[in-house]
Amino acid sequence: MLRRWVMAFLMMLVLSVSSIPAYAERLPEFLSKIQPSEIFPTADRYGEPEGKPMVARVYKGDEQLGLVYITTDVVGTRGYSSKPIDTMVALANDGTIAGAKLVAHNEPIVLIGIPQERVDKFIDNYIGLNFLTDPPKPGVAPADIISGATVTLMVINDSLQRSVKAIAHEYKLGTAQVAEAGAAGEAAVEVQTRPRRAVGMEKQDIQSWNALLEQKAIAKLHMTVDEVNKLFEQNGKEGSAEHAEKGPGSDTFVDMYVTVVSQPSIGKSLLGEAGWENLQRRLKPGQQAVLVAGEGRYSWKGSGYVRGGIFDRIEMIQGETTFRFTDAQHERVVALAAEGAPAFKEVSWFTIPEDIQFDAAEPWRLQLMIQRVLGVNEKAFVTTDLDYELPQGYYVDDPNAEPVSVTVAAAPVEETKKLANQTAGIVDAATENSESNQLWKQVWQAKQGQIIVVGIALAILLLVFMFQDWIVRYEKWYDRFRICFLTFTLFYIGWYTQAQLSVVNTLTLFSAILTDFHWEFFLMDPLVFILWLFTAATMLLWNRGTFCGWLCPFGSLQELTNRIAKKMGVKQITVPHLLHTRLSAVKYVIFFGLLAVSLYDLGMAEHFAEIEPFKTAIILKFMREWWFVLFAVALLVAGLFIERFFCRYLCPLGAAIAIPARFRIFDWLRRYKMCGNPCQICTHECPVQAIAPEGDIHPNECIQCLHCQVMYHHDKRCPQVVATNKKKQKQAAAKAEHETQQEQVVHFVKPDSEKRIAVEK
Repeated sequence: MLRRWVMAFLMMLVLSVSSIPAYAERLPEFLSKIQPSEIFPTADRYGEPEGKPMVARVYKGDEQLGLVYITTDVVGTRGYSSKPIDTMVALANDGTIAGAKLVAHNEPIVLIGIPQERVDKFIDNYIGLNFLTDPPKPGVAPADIISGATVTLMVINDSLQRSVKAIAHEYKLGTAQVAEAGAAGEAAVEVQTRPRRAVGMEKQDIQSWNALLEQKAIAKLHMTVDEVNKLFEQNGKEGSAEHAEKGPGSDTFVDMYVTVVSQPSIGKSLLGEAGWENLQRRLKPGQQAVLVAGEGRYSWKGSGYVRGGIFDRIEMIQGETTFRFTDAQHERVVALAAEGAPAFKEVSWFTIPEDIQFDAAEPWRLQLMIQRVLGVNEKAFVTTDLDYELPQGYYVDDPNAEPVSVTVAAAPVEETKKLANQTAGIVDAATENSESNQLWKQVWQAKQGQIIVVGIALAILLLVFMFQDWIVRYEKWYDRFRICFLTFTLFYIGWYTQAQLSVVNTLTLFSAILTDFHWEFFLMDPLVFILWLFTAATMLLWNRGTFCGWLCPFGSLQELTNRIAKKMGVKQITVPHLLHTRLSAVKYVIFFGLLAVSLYDLGMAEHFAEIEPFKTAIILKFMREWWFVLFAVALLVAGLFIERFFCRYLCPLGAAIAIPARFRIFDWLRRYKMCGNPCQICTHECPVQAIAPEGDIHPNECIQCLHCQVMYHHDKRCPQVVATNKKKQKQAAAKAEHETQQEQVVHFVKPDSEKRIAVEK
């Protein structure tokens, strides 16, 4: 026994160690795995890895064809999983991309249901391009972004573009072109050094919002509708201009602000003393944090972080280091404390990940990804940058750190800034906030097909509830219909459209109501919005059962797997009623606990909401870290023996929906006087034990499966119906016998007087 425990411990240790990221150069590892001809046609051997960034020269015999490298050895771009995406790239001597291959990644969230071949095909579009002779537009890929793998492919595009330029410059590829360009600009370029900066912790005075803006301690990005439309025309994919943002061209599309909130003067001014102390508790020695605030039509947060845990619309960039924030580094700010600060729709601060080489006192930029919906599975993307640099007085020189090299260009600076401003669409004029959000309307138009399918399904379900008293009389037909509907819920609503409702939606709604409610954020996902609206309306009619019993993908998965288990002869466990009642309260405790935490910190509550296995089992289709998968599988295994185990005892969403059930308008579940005393058939057969031994149906636990209503009309199993039918049969037989005895025979005779003279009985 001890040996087994030791082996289990060692296995967990190995898994833990294997999950620790490696930061050494990756190229040597893959040179032994990828044959030269696989990445560089006609090549037959590699040279030794060399240089910084590390490369390996590629040869055909003694002739050097070019070189190969791994993108993560050059740039620090990370994917949706916050881990590197390793792409091997082969560059010919003239700078042409001779080959590119995805060799390693950890991207379960964005490669769901997407074959590897499609990603490989996307990367193949780079082969033959030369970024020296034909520079790409920033943020624009040579092929369409695959819907569902947006972040991964944008990261691959970004890392390819920046790494190719860096390698070509460092190793003098395309020598003739480089020589010509270098000769023209060599005299005008001067390399200087300055001390490396560190965030100044001595400056702690409280300042107003306007004062921080004027000092450029807070950087601002402002884009109008006209500017974003122009940006898509210049840099967007074909067809994106036809889906232009509607409304007056001067309307604000997005206002975004960033700052280093871990600097005491800035942090105390914006967060207040209590908020500053909370931030300090989160920060580890030397760790920094940034604050992001936004207003306008476009949300810099989006909704991806709710499902995937990563803020995929913003990316931090400093030199060759890039990364995205995750929900573990996020904390929502209800309102800014600085005098004169606007009331923003979205304000949050983020801690810089500890494993990232990032210096908040040195210049950096935040890149905003702007998406435009073109069709159900088609989107266009452009990016724009917000540059940030701590102003003088907020930083100090660090004499012990290595100096920073600064390249000073005499002439092209203004031209470069002008071009950057044109590309990003940044201006400094002030305009009024937009009153409407057009993006959600585009999303609804693009998903019309899915909306229609789900709408038809909801209409059918509504008819089932309206006419349940007639439908449940056909036991076999109804049971088959329920299996089909649950299958539709699991595969279409859950795994295909990923419209799994979560307690996070409930917590977000509470938070929005208490702070600053905006409909457009809830309208961004039409199917989730429709399901929430339908659930809210029907729970006042038929309690929580419409969602929990019919529209929850994970609930459907539990019931379908339990049915399979029963078919295979798995013995079911009946939980004693008293214990069942006590355990049913656990989900309410969990819900109110999450609600309390969300009032303090919504981001922390979203993290604790992982007690729901929905993200693992439905959104990510079990493609996740092993401990999340193990937890979800454990709940499903428990459900094989106790039907809907998670729904009964642990589901915080079910608890949240069940609370208003006490105020339901109708009670359409019919009962007989003998239900519970003496009959216990429905009590024993209720799949979630929602019927008490006394015969009462608990509305908070009922999932509206209607099995008790099938029994209510069953002419062979319900004692009341059987007794009533027997009584009717006896009455019918007695009546028939009486009518037989009373039957009369009438004879007519014709007398001489032609009048009726007798009636003979």
